[in-house]
Amino acid sequence: MIAVCLKWVDQRPEFDLLGVPVAPDARFAGVSAADQAALEWALRCRDAWGAASNEQVLAITVGPPAADAVLRDALAAGADRAIRIDLPFGTPSRVVATCLAEQLNDASMVWCGDYSLDRGTGSVPAFLAHELDAAQALGLIAIDLRSATDTTALRRVDGGRRERLALVGPIVASVEGSTAMLRRASMRSLLREHHVEIIAGPAQHTIETVAAPARPYRPRPRVIPMPAGASALDRIRSITATDTPVSHGETVTLDPAAAADRIIEALSEWGYRNR
Repeated sequence: MIAVCLKWVDQRPEFDLLGVPVAPDARFAGVSAADQAALEWALRCRDAWGAASNEQVLAITVGPPAADAVLRDALAAGADRAIRIDLPFGTPSRVVATCLAEQLNDASMVWCGDYSLDRGTGSVPAFLAHELDAAQALGLIAIDLRSATDTTALRRVDGGRRERLALVGPIVASVEGSTAMLRRASMRSLLREHHVEIIAGPAQHTIETVAAPARPYRPRPRVIPMPAGASALDRIRSITATDTPVSHGETVTLDPAAAADRIIEALSEWGYRNR
């Protein structure tokens, strides 16, 4: 089986005030150019050596019911089966990869886009390769389909260099959108009724949540009065207090209650709390 993972995203993604992508608008949602290229390569693999090995193309996605639209488009383009794992938008990448791996254990090759339009991390293919215990070939920019046992690819590496890989299954490959253009589906295929298999995802309480990273304590900024003075030099002297004698503090001996009151008074004098 040859599988292709498609992600239902907004073609014009929007983000909230914290930079988190909001749920896609179904009117403008679809798949990225990278996912379209992944689907095209999956179809080319089947066409190149599928007759001898009886390979089929499985299109799979994780998302809400509105994501069925991208699977129907994949079936119209030539995919043989389609599965949607029912999970809410914004599910963590690790959970997505775990759910995908449960359905792709028999896949000899899994095609993915190199990154999505919303988050752009490109982490799902790597997580999926780990879950399937498969080799990974990420960020491919060219593929040479010779045979099922003799397929090579080129990928981009640092420093402007290129790396040539041998794609020997089981393998998870991610491609850039410029590597292939998805074939046009015929009108008859578009009008045909397509069946999408729906699989329930894990319960909401089993989804792993990642806590926000803890930051070191940072005290509130001091409130200081506006510098006074007729000239810039006078205002600088007012800020830096260079014309006042330097004080190295005072040493006092007080009982605990009086010491606490003195600390609070000093913090108020220094501007760290309101009087």
